[in-house]
Amino acid sequence: MGSHPLTVSDLQTSTNGARRSPTLLCTPLMGTTVAQMLIEMGKAKEIGADVVEIRLDCLRTFNPRPDLEILIKRSSLPTLVTYRPIWEGGQYEGDENKRQDALRLAMELGANYIDVELEVAHDFNSSIYGKKPDNFKVIVSSHNFHNTPSAEAIGNLVARIQATGADIVKIATTALDITDCARIFQIMVHSQVPTIGIVMGERGLISRLLSPKFGGYLTYGALEAGAISAPGQPTAKDLMDLYNFRLIGPDTKVYGIIGKPVGHSKSPLLFNAAFKLVGLDAVYVHYLVDDVEKFFNTYSSIDWSGCSCTIPHKEAALKCMDDIDPIAKKIGAINNIVRRPDGKLIAFNTDYIGAISAIEDGLRGLNGTIPSAGSPLAGKLFVVLGAGGAGKSLAYGAAQKGARVVVANRTFERAKELADKVGGQAMTLAEVENFHPEEGMVLANTTSVGMKPKIDLTPISKEALKHYCVVFDAIYTPKDTRLLREARETGAVVVYGTEMLIRQGFEQYKNFTGLPAPEDLFRQLMEKHA
Repeated sequence: MGSHPLTVSDLQTSTNGARRSPTLLCTPLMGTTVAQMLIEMGKAKEIGADVVEIRLDCLRTFNPRPDLEILIKRSSLPTLVTYRPIWEGGQYEGDENKRQDALRLAMELGANYIDVELEVAHDFNSSIYGKKPDNFKVIVSSHNFHNTPSAEAIGNLVARIQATGADIVKIATTALDITDCARIFQIMVHSQVPTIGIVMGERGLISRLLSPKFGGYLTYGALEAGAISAPGQPTAKDLMDLYNFRLIGPDTKVYGIIGKPVGHSKSPLLFNAAFKLVGLDAVYVHYLVDDVEKFFNTYSSIDWSGCSCTIPHKEAALKCMDDIDPIAKKIGAINNIVRRPDGKLIAFNTDYIGAISAIEDGLRGLNGTIPSAGSPLAGKLFVVLGAGGAGKSLAYGAAQKGARVVVANRTFERAKELADKVGGQAMTLAEVENFHPEEGMVLANTTSVGMKPKIDLTPISKEALKHYCVVFDAIYTPKDTRLLREARETGAVVVYGTEMLIRQGFEQYKNFTGLPAPEDLFRQLMEKHA
């Protein structure tokens, strides 16, 4: 039931700089002066952009001939000139004829592309008929700031844009749900003309990241996080360094983390660095998902190869699975989903493996034992604080290893419900203070007591910690909680929450790829970024 190993073709290494797709990276220049735009051009070149978009409507003052002369002639990258009017989401409010004159002038002065809006494209294209330079292309664009229409409506829109004489079709819609991106992907793949398809907003992020997979002509990446030219636009630096944009192509397998919120997740950093290191043709993205079932029904081909699953979807996702690992089923929560070659979805819970293996290593270090066949948890009294998702994971995991489990929770009922399932004992958190039938017990905190911002709190007194030989805290913000500091002072071995985080990542990587995780790389990145 495990994961499928990758084939040799999945391992085609790509040297730095080799591209898997011709999709261009375009960086919008949003400077308010010509001088500022020239500085931005230099930065865009450094980051590795292919094209710069000169947004004339951002300039505070604009003298068409001299300014365009400088901006086009001094650019070391190909130029796309856009002069976006207020009625299409831009800043230009002046005379329409003057605006179009400036775009015609840009063409004469050697711009590589200009972007003109569908509303006026027919007349504009007629006006330059027979005058277009060889290496010059007109992008005809349509922006919808409200929603993403049906596939049929988008198809009709593409036909209308083509009928104006466009060289390149550009459609930008707005994502109300992440599944809206699928309709734009479909259009890009099937379009006979070069197409730029973008779904704006945070729920549309994957339309921008996966543009090279679906044959988009270009995608936009901002110079800085604060200088985006449309909602949901990533930075060029993130496209290149975080998502390995240049390594994405038609056959790239897509992984990601589904959650809400999800933007804070560091998983893409770890997995994309690992994929790049071993030369896997795969990418790992952020999925902001509202409706899990709709998500899995929409992205159902085998190229959508798997995902990590975080709050609030760990329980809801269970219902969408074809197969569930037995322990994950018992825990009733999953965090790792793999699509098998037959298209079926299989789910795992790697949280418990991450935490339990870290605690086992803590115990081994204590006894100085060589890893033996059995678990050092066998026969140990294992006290779990909290009966939520993480509490469940640890209780089941410890019981599976032969520990005697005690579940303590604020409300006794929840503790008893979980304790009964794992054949353990239940009590309230208050009772843990005086509970020490033996020395050398193991403690695992899965409550949020001691988490940022209330870092001066602890779930159990220092006095009570004397009876434990190993103390684990699932909290990783801060890494060194008050509970762990006090446990260290009483002489216990401490196990950090970051350890559970890293190790559950190793397990997910193994499930996704069939390969062992590059553990040192994961640790270095966590150390640096978390």
